[in-house]
Amino acid sequence: MAGLPSPSLRSSGSWYDRVMMQTSSTNVLDRLLEPVGRSITPDLARELIDLRATPEVQARIDDLAERCNEGTLTPEERAEYESYIQAIHLIGVLQRKAKRVLANGEPS
Repeated sequence: MAGLPSPSLRSSGSWYDRVMMQTSSTNVLDRLLEPVGRSITPDLARELIDLRATPEVQARIDDLAERCNEGTLTPEERAEYESYIQAIHLIGVLQRKAKRVLANGEPS
């Protein structure tokens, strides 16, 4: 899944606070998903690494990101956008685990 444009993370609130919150969240997710990481096979690892949003979903994310930067999201759209961010974050953690599996030849 393609990542979000980085400016969208800077648009509301403190950029530093968001980065720190994301780092903390990554550490929590990494620990919680440790059993999943240990069960990733090389074939599954390749599938996870290749996982991308469909063009339609990516276009929606891009639209929401741009409008978030402009400050024009409705509360519903903000909730939707934040859901995409959370999902992308989770997938990113799984993709890092998958890359370790392929790099080390064993689950991580």
